[in-house]
Amino acid sequence: MTTTSPQGRTALLRPDGSPVRVLVVDDETSITELLSMALRYEGWQIRSAGDGTGAVRTARDFRPDAVVLDMMLPDMDGLAVLGRLRRELPDVPVLFLTAKDAVEDRVAGLTAGGDDYVTKPFSLEEVVARLRGLIRRAGAADRRAESVLVVGDLTLDEDSHEVARAGHDIHLTATEFELLRFLMRNPRRVLSKAQILDRVWSYDFGGQANVVELYISYLRRKIDAGREPMIHTRRGAGYLIKPAAVA
Repeated sequence: MTTTSPQGRTALLRPDGSPVRVLVVDDETSITELLSMALRYEGWQIRSAGDGTGAVRTARDFRPDAVVLDMMLPDMDGLAVLGRLRRELPDVPVLFLTAKDAVEDRVAGLTAGGDDYVTKPFSLEEVVARLRGLIRRAGAADRRAESVLVVGDLTLDEDSHEVARAGHDIHLTATEFELLRFLMRNPRRVLSKAQILDRVWSYDFGGQANVVELYISYLRRKIDAGREPMIHTRRGAGYLIKPAAVA
């Protein structure tokens, strides 16, 4: 079975085929929540900790494939946490988050065994990209060599943003494309309005849930018009996509 990440990139897996695991360590709850949301959107399993002691304990149980580690924690600094992590997981890649941008601070983290760093304030895209590089180099497998999602006779190319059903091209807006991509990454699975808002619209989107109904109707006009329907509503639960029924 193959799939791709909702951002159009090749998804990563552990060698056993299970999702990549990432531990996020920061004492600012807003940062851990924001990072966790972004990384879950990659299809990864996420745990978080707010201090060094919790980080080491969580890592021992969770066995992460990568760690995002703040340099300044309430009980110990990031370098001390790194040392303890290395005793438990000697090969796990570590991406430092730091509010310091002096060269000596960055060198200290990398010299101590950190694999990369990002300076606050950071871009979520940059953190994801750097983590992907670290995880891939550490041995996670590409989940697929190409980026085409297929459900029944519907195809979506995440690289070229081309969508077709039964060989006929379908032109979508950027938001329609993101919504369809999320549905196609979860075929036959009912997705609630809240889940769709969380994944397709930004985390701080202030609109109403009826925007989901509106965009589902747009998709239906383009995907299902004149054909057996693929997009279905489960009243009180949400929406799903599945191959059209064969007559």
